[in-house]
Amino acid sequence: MWSKQQTVAEPPAVSPAPASPAVPFNAPSSSRLGSSSARGAARLGSSIQIKGQITGNEPLQIDGIVDGPISLEGHELTVGPEAQLKSEILAGDVIAYGKVVGNIQARGRVDIKKDGSIVGDIASARISIEDGAHFKGRIEIDPAKSQSSRR
Repeated sequence: MWSKQQTVAEPPAVSPAPASPAVPFNAPSSSRLGSSSARGAARLGSSIQIKGQITGNEPLQIDGIVDGPISLEGHELTVGPEAQLKSEILAGDVIAYGKVVGNIQARGRVDIKKDGSIVGDIASARISIEDGAHFKGRIEIDPAKSQSSRR
């Protein structure tokens, strides 16, 4: 196969791999977050600290610290387990695994998970609060919010 005279072998030709989305090795698994849509979300990592306004037109997962308003034009916001937000939030759905201080307006659903915490008023079409979660504030449930966002 190889001759003794051949000292340097040429590397084999590599065919280009099909394009696939890059997923960071430390990204939370969908089973831990309970949401498959968090996979395609933009992500602010745990070492990121932002003081200012965040706006976007796509789903977002925050694992760091944010001090300022967040507006996601009807898309999902996932507050990671280590996240700390001091924010007024306007989004489609909000899933809180971490800490949020501020009012939330969601067109769809607000989920406060087991170790999640929200201190502020919530206005949404639906809400769920798991055992072990912390919530302090007022809740306004308006199912028409969900209906109007579907039209």
